[in-house]
Amino acid sequence: MKLTQEQRIQLHEFNNLTKSLSFNMYDICYTRTREEREAYIAYIDEQYNSERLTSILTTVADIIGAHVLNVAKQDYVPQGASVTVLVSEGPVVEVPTESFEESPGPLPDNIVFQLDKSHITVHTYPEYHPNEGISTFRADIDVSTCGEISPLKALNYLIHSFDTDIMTIDYRVRGFTRDINGHKLFIDHDISSIQNYIPDEVLEQYQMIDVNVYQEHIFHTKCRLKAFDLNNYLFGYTKDSLSKEEQEEITQRLTVEMDEIFYGKNII
Repeated sequence: MKLTQEQRIQLHEFNNLTKSLSFNMYDICYTRTREEREAYIAYIDEQYNSERLTSILTTVADIIGAHVLNVAKQDYVPQGASVTVLVSEGPVVEVPTESFEESPGPLPDNIVFQLDKSHITVHTYPEYHPNEGISTFRADIDVSTCGEISPLKALNYLIHSFDTDIMTIDYRVRGFTRDINGHKLFIDHDISSIQNYIPDEVLEQYQMIDVNVYQEHIFHTKCRLKAFDLNNYLFGYTKDSLSKEEQEEITQRLTVEMDEIFYGKNII
């Protein structure tokens, strides 16, 4: 279904297709001691507290053209945070010109599109290995919209809002809307892969796997950072302070951790 701006579908009433984006990111760190782990978790809690997360979600709302109706946020003890934003239809400033194209969204820009009542949520999960050594931070963001614009237009901004080693992205279009002749439309835009909504400079940095069910409008992409610099996974010191054997052992433990998250199964 290739559409141009001049070939926009004429709908009977409102576009009530539900488009849902689930963005999950993982940051992995090697923490040798309890003190290092606690310092890392404290750093994560400061970097991604409910205030910062609220700022990220309200920017997502701006990108998809939504009015924020209500914000519920919470910082948890001992760690973690969550934010839920309820949004409603924004004022239609202009007809969307990019919603039919598979391309990365803005970073960010003043773009306002039509949107019905929807929601945006984020939950964070700092986590660590019980025997020390590995600490993992996960953030789950869900963006659910109705209307012409796809939440995939916010994906570029979300990727740039987090330092991430692994990303898992799901996108699904549900329900149907009708054109003026009563014909059902189960999707209103072309999509072959979530990767087409990720900018080239990010695509070059990650190994990616797609699992798509096209007939059901379900799309899944997993991304793992290609480059590995041990210094990026040590908290408060550099690899120069470690012996060669220690560097190899830590690298192996980190690699296994990332492999297990990326492939979704225990390896050891």
